[in-house]
Amino acid sequence: MSGLISTRRGRVKRGQATKDVREQESIGRSKGGLTTKIHAVCDALGNPPGFHLTPGQAHDLDGADALLPGIDADTIIADKAFDADERVIEPLRKAGKTLVIPSKSNRTAPRAYDEDLYKARHLIENFFARLKQFCAIATRYDKRAANFLGAIYLAAAITWLN
Repeated sequence: MSGLISTRRGRVKRGQATKDVREQESIGRSKGGLTTKIHAVCDALGNPPGFHLTPGQAHDLDGADALLPGIDADTIIADKAFDADERVIEPLRKAGKTLVIPSKSNRTAPRAYDEDLYKARHLIENFFARLKQFCAIATRYDKRAANFLGAIYLAAAITWLN
């Protein structure tokens, strides 16, 4: 009975079993319906070496926790969503990485960053624009997260070869 939460009488709570399956398959509930968030890392040429899937309501830091520890780049460029001291900035600085992450507007002491180098972040945006050209990716035709992730890797390989 993996993925099911049972009560003392042995019955499954209503709605709980489908919620657990959705979380395992990286499907999240939002106003627009069921969504999945694709987290990606791109190199200096805009080619993606890695992906991670989370439910649509998950924060971007959940993807960062999965992708950033294995990254071997010297410079990390990210948007304001990754401005988290304990989860992103301190571990990457300890690893000797240069960070180009602008501070969130509510930060009391804004951190300086290289604005010219930050302009290179358009590479990841361009990659997602190319990825969304594949209809099966843009609408998530696949029910299983493993199949959807495989389709993402296939689409990324096609865009990488072009």
